[in-house]
Amino acid sequence: MHSEKYQQGIAAFNQAEFFDAHELLEDVWRAAPPENKKFLQGLIQVAVAFHHYSTGNRVGMRSVLERAINNLSQPAGSFAEIQLPPLLSSLCQWREALDNKTPFPELPRIGLLKAES
Repeated sequence: MHSEKYQQGIAAFNQAEFFDAHELLEDVWRAAPPENKKFLQGLIQVAVAFHHYSTGNRVGMRSVLERAINNLSQPAGSFAEIQLPPLLSSLCQWREALDNKTPFPELPRIGLLKAES
């Protein structure tokens, strides 16, 4: 998936513009085929979770983060170019920090695999 809005949504997320990332990725989700919706929903939920974090809503963040992790653990369909293991690892570290009230790790980033030439 290489739509402009998809790329913009990932870029917004990686720039900690979580609300904008949510909006852009939601537009992609609406137009996506059924086999990609669950994975896209997971990406949107990650953006929403970190938007909650940015506004101080730790309870909301934890709830949405759990759903995001579950949805991103499903097959990715045509969105397999996302570097999923590092993203999931980061999200799990955040969940652990929330649960244990320990310092938060660095903000996660959505990495993309390099396109084959």
